[in-house]
Order: sequence, then C-alpha cells, then structure tokens
Amino acid sequence: MKFKKTGLIDKILILTIIVSFFIFILYPFIAAFNYGRQGDLLTIFYESKGYYYKLLGNSLKVSVGTTILTVMFSVFVALYYFISEGKFKKIILLIFMVAMISPPFVTSLSYINLFGRRGLITYGILGLNFNPYGYIGIISMQSVMHVAINALLLIGFMNGIDKSMVNSARSLGADTNRVILDILLPIMKPAIKVVALLTFIRSMADFSTPAIVGGKYNVLATEGYLAFISEGNLPKAVILNFIILIPSIIIFLLYSKNFRNISMENKGLISVNLSMANKGIIYYISFIMTLLVVFILIFLYGAIILSAFTTMEYGKLVFTLENFILANEHVSGVFIRTIIYSLIAGIVSSILGYLLQYYIYIREIKFLKAFDFIATLPYILPGTFFGLGYVLAFNSYPMKITGTALIVILNLIFKQLPFASKLGYSSISQISHSQLKSVRDLGGGRFYEIKDLVFPSSRKGLYISFINGFTSTMTTIGSIIFLVYPSQKVATLVMFDVIESGKYDIGSVIAFYIIMICLIVNAVYYLTIGKKR
Repeated sequence: MKFKKTGLIDKILILTIIVSFFIFILYPFIAAFNYGRQGDLLTIFYESKGYYYKLLGNSLKVSVGTTILTVMFSVFVALYYFISEGKFKKIILLIFMVAMISPPFVTSLSYINLFGRRGLITYGILGLNFNPYGYIGIISMQSVMHVAINALLLIGFMNGIDKSMVNSARSLGADTNRVILDILLPIMKPAIKVVALLTFIRSMADFSTPAIVGGKYNVLATEGYLAFISEGNLPKAVILNFIILIPSIIIFLLYSKNFRNISMENKGLISVNLSMANKGIIYYISFIMTLLVVFILIFLYGAIILSAFTTMEYGKLVFTLENFILANEHVSGVFIRTIIYSLIAGIVSSILGYLLQYYIYIREIKFLKAFDFIATLPYILPGTFFGLGYVLAFNSYPMKITGTALIVILNLIFKQLPFASKLGYSSISQISHSQLKSVRDLGGGRFYEIKDLVFPSSRKGLYISFINGFTSTMTTIGSIIFLVYPSQKVATLVMFDVIESGKYDIGSVIAFYIIMICLIVNAVYYLTIGKKR
C-alpha cells in the first residue's frame, strides 16, 4: 500500500509515529553518539584507559558469572515444570510473578537484612560479623533477580514443544534422562542462548545491585551512575556507558539471530498430553534446584515483609508499624505520581506499539518497518545510556524539557515500547486477510476495521502490553535515574536512596508498597481477562 493513498487521519497518525520515534528514540542515541565523538572524550579515555579496562573486566566477570548461574537454574526449573504435574507448578508461577513485579534490587535489600553485618541470620542467630559485599554478593543477587523471568521464558518456549515427539520417544523405550538429553535440551538450545544473552545484557547494565552489595568491587554501570550523580562528570559518564553499549550491541545481534530460531521452532505444533515418568537423575536434580530457587525467593521476599513490620529491640524482633510511619515522610505524594506515570506509560506505549504494527502488517506501509527496528533500540541500549541520551538531547532550546515531568514520562513511554511493539505484532499478525476483506465487503471502512476487528482481536494483547508497561514503570530505575529531579521522584528512586543511606527498614516498607500495588493491578487483570484465557 502506498503512503499517498492513505487518508488524512492515517497520515496524521503515521506522521506522529515517525516524528515521535525519531525525536524520542533515535535523536537521543545520535546526541549521545555525537557527544562521544568529541576529541576531549577520547583524550580522557586514553589518559585513564587502565581504569576503564579494569572496570570492563569487573563487569564482564560479573555478567559471565551471573549468566552461568542464572541459565543453570533456569534450565532445571523449566525442565521440572515441563515434566511434572500438580499444584506445585501454580505455586512456582505465583512466586515467579512476585519476583517479576518487584524492583530489580529488592533482593539485595533482603540480602543485607539477612546476611549483613547486623543481619538477622548472620548476626542475630549465628552471632557472626559477616561481610556480604563484593563479587559473590553481586552475582548471587543478580542471579536471583533474573532467574524468575528467564525460567518463565524457557517455560513459555517449552509449552510450544511438540509433545507427541516426546511421547514417541517414550513409546520406543527412552527413559526420562534420555528424553531430556536427546530431545528436550537440543530443542531448548536456541531458547537457552536467548536467556543467556539477555541475562548478560541486563547484568552489564545493572548499576543498582552492585551499588548496594558491591562494596569496593566497582563495575562500569555503577561508576557511570556515580560519575553523573555524585561527581557531575558528564564526559566520564558517557565514556562508561559507551563501553557498556559496545558488548550489549554485539550480544543483541546474536540474540536476534537466535530469536528467529525460536520462532521457527514453535510453528505448527500439536497440543497433546505428555507422558513422562517423574524419575531419573536429571529429573531429581531439576526438582532439587527448583525447590532451592523457590525456597530462596520465599526467604528473600519474606524477609522484606518481616523487615517492614518489625524492628530489633534488645536483640529481639518486635512487631511494629513505626516503619510505615517513618516511611510516610519519604513517600508522601510519591506513589500517586508513580502510578500516574505508570498509567500513562502503559497506555501510550501500548497504543503506539499497536499502531505501528497495524500500519506495517495490515495497511502494508513498508517503509515503517525501519521504524520497527528503531522501536527496539530502547531495549538494546542500557537504561542509563538511554537516560543520558535524553539529558544530552533535551537540555537546550527549542526542545529543553530537562527538569520537567514530561522528559521522565516520555523516557518511560519509549523505554516500554519494544515490548508493546513485539506484542502488537504477535496479536495483529494473527488477523487474516480474509477477515479484513469480509469487513470491507460488508461496507465497513477503516474505522470499522479497527473498531470491529483489529481492536477486539487484539484486546487481550493490549491488556497484557498495558500491564507490562505499568509494572515495568513501577519498578524501573535505570533509564530515569539521570532525569528525575527531587520534585519528580518515583517510588523506586526513593527506595534506592533510603537503602543507600542505610535505612533498610524504610526501604522494606517502600518495596512492600510497590509489590502490593503491582500485585493488585496484575490480580485485577487476571480476574477480568487472564482467567478467561
């Protein structure tokens, strides 16, 4: 379809997509890139290249260690979930859901509360003065943070495996171990690569976990954050984020190739009941690993609740609501602002993502496919890099919006856009041309095409996109850490500040509030839409 054949409203919407994507996604990246090309930045880098290489080495060690641990546990959890039956699978999903809708560094708070120098276990029970900080603390908490989403990704992939192939192997006498080794793991290989690559990217860009439990072990992301926030050194912050960006782009290119492999593996599969015996050494290891992950998550998130409702008096835990009272001065008005930002980001990013896919795959406007790639850039870019791009792009006229709520909201909207766009493609690509032709044959115009076919067919996807956008905004920190002024702070930033200042009980209260808000929103979705699926 040619662009010149579209109507006035279509042209306005398409122009809105083009202009907004260019200004609020591509332009910040270009601004950061142009700033990075300045000669004085290269001079600064070469003068302290030993320092930067050391940070890069530390970051790579953390990312590789986190990736290995996360992939190992995620694969075992997914295998157990695929093979087993019973109510325990629902418990796994519930616990992983709580982990997914929590702030990314909340496990670090629990880690300190339990194993810190005044930790409930190390000091309170064992009487030890344990130092929980450093490399081990970082990779442990990052692994716990990532294992839930990675396991769910693998579980979702395995739900698409043709179970009749597994049943055929069982009928030919293959035991559970052979089925796992000869069938399941080879099929899972592309998905495992994706999980590994995504974990590596997220670990490289994570500054909050190393900032809380890293101690003297410095990494690129944390140093980039401190360079801007503490030192006010923008050139140094840009250099550090560029160093993070290079391996992230390389890893993303590998991820894209394997993502296509996953898509091909999942086409045209038959839904049948699985017949596998719950036995074998690999099954038992998977069961133990799953129990361990579930136990750790319950333990860590239980510690958050315990810390929020208790205080230590004379060496004993005492129930109190004082932490909630003390937290009020930190969160007054913050949660209302955070919820408003989250609602706007969830709604607008979902609409933009679906409009883009509608014009690409239904209206067949081919040149918009380039903007489909642009929509993925906020996912490729480390969050802090995307935030720095906004600082550099919008700090002067005619587009000076730094210091306003608008820059924060825009950053949140376009940071959530990649998920909305991919989900929009998943929903809209299922609408057949025969359905569209039927609407037109009955005299329906473009308005009725959207109203009576596209929207009803995509409604569930839109709800999921909104829920993801809302939850991600409620728990985000990286992309807006450089954009938020004190008057516009959101809940996760307040939580991060109080934890850094050592007020762990108040941090637990804020974490509890965030988790409960996200749980309520997700529960409303499940009761109204998700349960029917």
